Amino acid sequence: MEQIRNLIGGEMLASLSGETLDNFNPSTGAVYSKVPDSGEADIDRAVQAATSAFPGWSGTPVNDRVALIMKLADLIDERAEDLAVAESRDQGKPLWLAKAVDIPRASANLRFFAHAVMNTKSVAFTDVNNVVEYINRSPIGPCALISPWNLPLYILTWKIAPCIATGNTAICKPSEMTPMTAGLFSELVIEAGFPPGVINIVHGLGSKAGQALVTHPDVPVISFTGGTKTGGHIAESVAHMFKKTSFELGGKNPNIIFADCDFEKAIRTSLRSSFLNQGEICLCGSRIFVEQSIYDKFVERFVAETDQLVVGDPMSKKSFVGALVSRDHLDKVLSYVELAKKEGGTVLTKTGVEGLSEAHKLGFYMRPTVITGLSPECRVQQEEIFGPVVTITPFTTEEEALTMANGVQYGLSASLWTSDNSRVHRLSKKIQAGTVWVNSWMYRNLRAPLGGMKSSGIGREGGDYSLNFFTETQNVSVSYSS
Repeated sequence: MEQIRNLIGGEMLASLSGETLDNFNPSTGAVYSKVPDSGEADIDRAVQAATSAFPGWSGTPVNDRVALIMKLADLIDERAEDLAVAESRDQGKPLWLAKAVDIPRASANLRFFAHAVMNTKSVAFTDVNNVVEYINRSPIGPCALISPWNLPLYILTWKIAPCIATGNTAICKPSEMTPMTAGLFSELVIEAGFPPGVINIVHGLGSKAGQALVTHPDVPVISFTGGTKTGGHIAESVAHMFKKTSFELGGKNPNIIFADCDFEKAIRTSLRSSFLNQGEICLCGSRIFVEQSIYDKFVERFVAETDQLVVGDPMSKKSFVGALVSRDHLDKVLSYVELAKKEGGTVLTKTGVEGLSEAHKLGFYMRPTVITGLSPECRVQQEEIFGPVVTITPFTTEEEALTMANGVQYGLSASLWTSDNSRVHRLSKKIQAGTVWVNSWMYRNLRAPLGGMKSSGIGREGGDYSLNFFTETQNVSVSYSS
């Protein structure tokens, strides 16, 4: 059985305790590899390695740092097939999706921030008092990078790239539920020739390895993507330590559809925004609000299209929906479907997954589920489910749609479907969300900010927002003689 290793100080190592965790294949329900059950000692070892590497790496000319990052991106492209298979097998997502999105985006993240750091600008100010002021931006030190299980390599590289491009060193803690591509990535880091300790990847439980990492006194920076509850726990744990933090957290995103929309495009895109990656994307539109005049038409068509989606083996090109990440997560999502019935909702879609082979009958599958008839205040419409479950609710006025859209604790993203340009601008700035997609979904310009309002996070990632986060700002004021 394959043994995944930690990357610490340029070496692939087992946990110091020798203990491991089971890693499950979601499509079969079987254990297929072992993950280090790392603890405080492993984290301390990684932090020491990152601390030792920081002076040399931060002093390395930016051209040399960029060359190594670009080499790492090239290696991801060369191993794209292996990485895609590993991501699909480990997370449950369809292989075609890993090939089309996750792995290409991983190398794109590295290349983007390599180019971005080469094009950073320095700001200077002059005035009439013979004073010139200019801004320095300097790397900070070892950074804690904690990535989630839904987009494992995609988000891991999204954090590593700006961190190391700006001269910091990294201690990464991937999710213990999807460690495989982080393990393969570790091998590529060594092959690319990074100095030992610049990138460290430590596997383990959040409650052990993750907690030890975020509270370590020699780690001044934390970048976390994951659930709101965990983000709150981290914030509470480190508040007295005044660490620099960035949190991209949960979402309960509205998808608002007006009668004057491009109906066919709204249907097609809403199917993707509801169920892509088994609905296990924090940006998925899980609450659909449809203008009353087209509500029946939309529901009938959307349900019919949903029932046509193929659920099954992630390795099959026919599967649009693969397996959910774990048995516990599947049970949680299914419990919300049962809760919806108790809250007065009606499940309109087919249930049960048919046609699975013997090898996949113990996998963590469920059909995409559409529910109507729920109050906007009920738990199913208020709490993040993070699975292939959406609710559809009618509205009659802009004000009603806006009230329902904003009526949750989250504010990560939203979609707005209309051909009325005045409405686009009028409503977009009133929607409480970090990103508003108009007549589209999941378009990502890597220069643009990504992050949430309210309980969906603190700070923004992307372009200069990430480069600024991973650096400290210093103002130098020089007085000179006339």
